[in-house]
Amino acid sequence: MDVFRIEGPIRLSGQVVVNGSKNASLPIMAAALLAEGPSTLSGVPNLSDVRVFGDLLGQLGCRVERAANGDVRIDATKVDNPVGDYEIVRKMRASICILGPLLARCRRVEVSMPGGCAIGDRPINLHLRGLRQLGAEIHLKNGYVIAQTPAGGLQGASIFLGGSFGSTVLGTANVMMAATLAKGRTVIESAACEPEIADLARCLNRMGARISGIGSPRLVIEGVDRLQPVEYEVIPDRIEAGTFMAAAAITGGELHITNCRLDDMMAVVDKLREIGVTVEAAEDGCSVAGSERFRPADVTTQPYPGFPTDLQAQFMALLALADGNSVVIEKIFPDRFMHVAELNRMAADLRKEGPAVIVAGVKKLVAAPVMASDLRASAALVLAGMAAEGTTTVNRVYHIDRGYERIEERLNPLGAKIHREDAPAP
Repeated sequence: MDVFRIEGPIRLSGQVVVNGSKNASLPIMAAALLAEGPSTLSGVPNLSDVRVFGDLLGQLGCRVERAANGDVRIDATKVDNPVGDYEIVRKMRASICILGPLLARCRRVEVSMPGGCAIGDRPINLHLRGLRQLGAEIHLKNGYVIAQTPAGGLQGASIFLGGSFGSTVLGTANVMMAATLAKGRTVIESAACEPEIADLARCLNRMGARISGIGSPRLVIEGVDRLQPVEYEVIPDRIEAGTFMAAAAITGGELHITNCRLDDMMAVVDKLREIGVTVEAAEDGCSVAGSERFRPADVTTQPYPGFPTDLQAQFMALLALADGNSVVIEKIFPDRFMHVAELNRMAADLRKEGPAVIVAGVKKLVAAPVMASDLRASAALVLAGMAAEGTTTVNRVYHIDRGYERIEERLNPLGAKIHREDAPAP
């Protein structure tokens, strides 16, 4: 199991290119199941999660390969094993995205309950409720969701997908994909508005679907008889872009970030400017410059277009060095605070109070051995390590490989000192 040894403090400077969005790529890879034949996706990042999802599609009967130019080709001519096996699905929550398209195409599907990061309870009841309203017959057995369509196939319906913590992103993806091949009109109210869901809808329309209201909380899907394979480029990863912005800020550096869509990141840009970070738009992305100290701020995670939960941990590392007290409230996954104890090991002053963390800014962070608990927490620890005095050891960096492609190889040319090593045997 690899570890990172990070020497700090350093100052980042230079240019970095944002990769394609992981959170857009995975549902779009699932959408390829809806069309017989080969689809080609460009901009798909080469991440462990993407490779696992490719293995899952291969298990279903698809042929999946990555070309020399980085494109991912998915040949879904044959999908003859519509079973999402536990051994693969347990590794990643996004695996549940195969449920909707498999149900629409194969009429019967079995998918293990999903796994993923330990960031709190994330039930799939809204997925199942939406599919049931399309006519699916669903029951649970031995940890598997078993779903099948009635004799007449799926039927369009009016479906409300709002939940206790806002709209369901993957639930919207599942129901929308299934509805593309349902008979008649489907209306999804309280649909997720995230850019990744809008990208999935655009890809489906390119395949021949008829979806309107893209980017709004009301999606209207007119069912069609079949979809066609597609060539499609996924959008840039706004979470990776936000992580690089925070990296520039926490190190007092300056980065020019390309392949970055600021229109998808207004809440993040607004908070960075509020605490004193300079963010300037450019034709190919943006430029970000940190400062010696930051102003405190209150941050509340919310569904898009609010502040994204996937940047909460990175921003908390940044606020740990602010001049004053900040409050971070997590409204998407209230238990997503496992990084708090690890940042405190680095001399941060964080106190958890229910779904909130009180952040008392400190003058400096100090290196320490820390443990990554999930994907975004590991990114926060890397940021803290670059700003801290001394050598920080981050254990379990396989988490960061799930969402950031070779992050050390991309940050080191900019001034970081991140060394990947084999962890010593216990």
